[in-house]
Amino acid sequence: MKELLVISGKGGTGKTTIVGSLAVLAANKVLADCDVDAADLHLLLEPQPVAATEFSASKQAVIHPQQCSGCGICLDVCRFDAIKEIGGRLAVDEIDCEGCGVCFHACPERAIAMEDKLSGHWFISQTPYGALVHARLGIAEDNSGKLVALVRRQARILAEEQRAEYIITDGPPGIGCPVIAALSGVDLALIITEPSVAGKHDLERILQLTRHFGVKPLVCINKYDLHPGYTEEIQQYCRREQVDIVGLIPFDETVVAALVQGVPIVAYEDRNGTREAGSAASAIKEMWTAIESLLTPALSSGS
Repeated sequence: MKELLVISGKGGTGKTTIVGSLAVLAANKVLADCDVDAADLHLLLEPQPVAATEFSASKQAVIHPQQCSGCGICLDVCRFDAIKEIGGRLAVDEIDCEGCGVCFHACPERAIAMEDKLSGHWFISQTPYGALVHARLGIAEDNSGKLVALVRRQARILAEEQRAEYIITDGPPGIGCPVIAALSGVDLALIITEPSVAGKHDLERILQLTRHFGVKPLVCINKYDLHPGYTEEIQQYCRREQVDIVGLIPFDETVVAALVQGVPIVAYEDRNGTREAGSAASAIKEMWTAIESLLTPALSSGS
């Protein structure tokens, strides 16, 4: 089993659009959406949830009034002003509480408990293209890196049960904690970039991260024909860094039409039922052939 992670140094490069197409093209795989802060792969794959599980990333203080003597020590030690006096009783403001636990340790009456806080949910779903493990983080909730690790772990368990050859993961953008949680231990990282100043800059940063974790990077330049000058700069940079460019995807208005209908571009059919592959779809198919050839030798050798 080999894991392909699709990431980007910045948002908006077309990462999820490409993952949706790889979901159609790859056989015998399990899919995972690790972009838990802004999960949207489900918009293309029409998942039908099979199981839903609560996710708790942190603790929150809760005051039990029957044990509270009203001494006010917790009021003094809370640096976030999360403890309020309401109706003559002390209570914890859920929004202000950071779950640090200082009040729990300071309370002489043991009237404060640190209880699990519901941070979101993770799901196992069936799609027309295979099983999908995905998640939804609650509004303004933290610790998405922990949820990413959980989604990856569950995807691997599911892949082992199904004897899948691949795990294809839609990763978070950027270089922060969620990306690190998604990147460590994968076999290949496909980095989606675009021909722009920000695209090249963030490509350089994410390449440094992949090398730090010893993950082989591959590069795809999406909408490469919108700015040939920057495309050439990125190609030269990748040659200097000895990084393979496995995909050059042109700008294609058919992609927009497919996204409006909520289907991956390689599976798009127009209203008359005639398949419109489009130049972008053809480029994605060629890219998957190149990626699969890099994964297959590793599979056959048993590494």
